[in-house]
Amino acid sequence: METIGNSIKRVDAVAKVTGKAKFPGDFQFTDQLTTKVLFAGRPHAIIHSINIDKALAIPGVVTILTAKDVPNNEYGLSIPDQPVLCGPGSNKEFADRVRFEGDQVALVVAENEQIATQALKAIEVEYEDLPITSTLDEALREDAFIIHPELDSNVFHHNVVRFGNVEEAFKKCAVIVEREYRTPVQEHAYLQPEAGAAFIDNEGRITVIVGGQWAHEDQEQIAHALNMPLDRIRVIYPYIGGAFGGREDMSVQIILALAVQKLHEMGIDRPVRIVWSREESIIGHHKRHAYYLKARWGADTDGKILAAQNWVYADGGAYAYTSTKVLGNATLLCTGPYEIPNVSTDAYAVYTNNIPAGAFRGFGGPQATFMAEMQVNALAEALQMDPIEFRMRNLFKEGSLQSMGQPIPKGVSIREVVRRCALKAGWQETPSGWQRPELSASEDVHIQQGLGFACGYKNIGFSFGAPENCGATIILSGGEEIEQAQLYHAGAEVGQGSHTVFAQFTAEALGLPVEKIELHLSDTATSRDSGSVSASRMTFMSGNSILGAAKQALERWQAGDRPAVGDYVFRPPATSPMDKTDGHCYPNFAYGYVAEAVLAEVNTQTGEIRLKNVICADDVGKAINPSLVEGQIEGGVVQAAGYTLMENFITQEGKTLTKELSTYLIPTSADIPEHVESLILEYPDPIGPYGARGMGEMPYLPFAPAVVDAVYQAIGVRFDHFPLTAETVLRGLGKIN
Repeated sequence: METIGNSIKRVDAVAKVTGKAKFPGDFQFTDQLTTKVLFAGRPHAIIHSINIDKALAIPGVVTILTAKDVPNNEYGLSIPDQPVLCGPGSNKEFADRVRFEGDQVALVVAENEQIATQALKAIEVEYEDLPITSTLDEALREDAFIIHPELDSNVFHHNVVRFGNVEEAFKKCAVIVEREYRTPVQEHAYLQPEAGAAFIDNEGRITVIVGGQWAHEDQEQIAHALNMPLDRIRVIYPYIGGAFGGREDMSVQIILALAVQKLHEMGIDRPVRIVWSREESIIGHHKRHAYYLKARWGADTDGKILAAQNWVYADGGAYAYTSTKVLGNATLLCTGPYEIPNVSTDAYAVYTNNIPAGAFRGFGGPQATFMAEMQVNALAEALQMDPIEFRMRNLFKEGSLQSMGQPIPKGVSIREVVRRCALKAGWQETPSGWQRPELSASEDVHIQQGLGFACGYKNIGFSFGAPENCGATIILSGGEEIEQAQLYHAGAEVGQGSHTVFAQFTAEALGLPVEKIELHLSDTATSRDSGSVSASRMTFMSGNSILGAAKQALERWQAGDRPAVGDYVFRPPATSPMDKTDGHCYPNFAYGYVAEAVLAEVNTQTGEIRLKNVICADDVGKAINPSLVEGQIEGGVVQAAGYTLMENFITQEGKTLTKELSTYLIPTSADIPEHVESLILEYPDPIGPYGARGMGEMPYLPFAPAVVDAVYQAIGVRFDHFPLTAETVLRGLGKIN
């Protein structure tokens, strides 16, 4: 392989470092209009009236749109439960209610941002405040206020897993560990806040230039809300400043298209643009779910886990977004990569008046893995067994049954991943079992060191029966020899290097240098549906789609076609939805495996935690571009470090108190681990392109439990929640109340 496995230069590198790359907020037009959103600013209320007369009278205001102007006032990736604009007069029942502070109430279209901002302040809205439900406990009470009146409960999804008989199994356990855990909200904090532009193109289509993760899904959501045929909507992704799952749901896509539609009806065909501030971004897009988890696990004297009983509650916030899918992942992953013959899990997604929760790197995996790995470490300690030894007695192997009743897909490498990580961290594999390394004591009596360990696994691709496919088109041109290959693909580039990998796949499959590959990307008008850049799926799915298109194109070239076209849609093995009574199903077609060891220092005077060394072992199947893989590992570790140690998203009665980056703190260069060692392991996936697996989310999953374990080893306090801010550590040490 000439291209695969080599760290070639990113195809977008020059444009980004020279400033030539245009991100959604960079698009300017000579006759453009500016839009601004009026957010609700309150977590729960009925809107009785919206008076826009004073705002419309301001010179330079072109129009103001409210709920009555939305042709079909609803959207949602899993459940269409959210109004595009909240207020009276639309076709959606109960759309006159706002359910979180970031609900959008009105859209001002004006000549410039200053005028639009002035108009926002002149809009008069009559609200009737409703009771605020800001916690899971409040939402689950018998007398709870129902946030969506058409339902009879705030629980909008419930997963059940029943495998074996946990009660009988617990009778045979030598040790049982029962604990509760909480995981926090996390803000994506991507570099580029939401922005975009929209206009009528030369074929009469509403064209939206925006950052997202699934261009064709954006197209469908826009068309649905505007009651327009799909082919009259075009979505283009330019350069995108980060995503991490935060661009999987709608933010500005629909309202940009709505503004263009209404202006066109007024006889005005001018481009519109929008750029959110950081504060608007933080209140306006979804977050990582906060979870409450309760677990009861038992093991026998031989160190075999016999039973696991779990209760999982996800705070879905005001609307469903991807909560049902995230909860599915958590339902599966809450028992970790372990053979457990008896499992009972109940998992719930619950409405509150908090900012909606949705996709975030790991997609339910970090929360579920936290509980699973904390339980495993606690069981090992209860049995006085080394944590690696305990894991090795329980980890999946080929043919192992998952809790949902099916054998795990072939290519199971978790045992070797754990082994390689543990050895690198200093554990010894002896005839009598694994042994933890001894750490040298610090010269400072207030500095204590600990070495923590955790592992996990993550699905690749859509799960539980969700339709999964990815299309690619390749056009070959030339005479006797192929002079150029054009790849048309809709997959998004959100910073992870996907477009570079597309070029490498294409070059390798065609036997051409990368320089002969011309990329046409992320445009619904020119490419087949690729599915989303999420679920660690794009390398796996795009690679297989490109290999299929290349094969077809080469066959047509050999048959004499000039140009020769290959057009292929890859469909992996089908998954199936969870059975309603026992959860049994075929959840996923492929997985990636990960283990992490963390060396941490805890200052018992200040409560500060320093991450001295992180070893992250990832089985990526085949590293298509090793430097990109290493970047994903290091980036994932840093983002997970923020989640675990410092990112404290604070709300009070449904109102966000940390809505700027001055109060919501993310890691800087002073906060990141001193050293990250990436162990890139390559055990090929049987159906992955060149054996590749997905890996973008894997480094995230076991990080928090590994850090919490390291802190426990250092100071003897086992935390059941995080972030482990200095204040939290000092409280755990009993030094502050």
